[in-house]
Amino acid sequence: MLKTILEASEKFCIHQVREPYEVRDGVVKTRTLIAYIDIDTHSTQKFRVYLASDFGFMQRISKLFLEEDESSEETLIDMTLETVNLIVGSAKVIAQEADINPYDIGTPHFLKIDSFDFEYDQAKIIKIENDEIIIAIKELS
Repeated sequence: MLKTILEASEKFCIHQVREPYEVRDGVVKTRTLIAYIDIDTHSTQKFRVYLASDFGFMQRISKLFLEEDESSEETLIDMTLETVNLIVGSAKVIAQEADINPYDIGTPHFLKIDSFDFEYDQAKIIKIENDEIIIAIKELS
């Protein structure tokens, strides 16, 4: 599951952000904007995908989509929700086309601004310059 989501995240970095990036394991303990979206697989498994972004990464996305040099906290929250929706939606298409455990996605939800302290099964960090996002996944059933 994380493989297709990571592939979609990398495509997002390549085609949308258009900056070099690196991928690492784990999570960082910095102040982040945290959102999630739930996945229901066609084989009845359920997962929660978390996206936790530092302010710099999400400001980068806001500049890209909204052309705002300095976005409000509310705008950054909206961009966090949109980013998790775009990435997981793209991963859904990748999974369907490859016939790798196809799934449906729910509505993204914003959780909080804080360090990422949720339980997860797998996590990756995507870093562009000094900006980072965490992509984490937790099986729910």
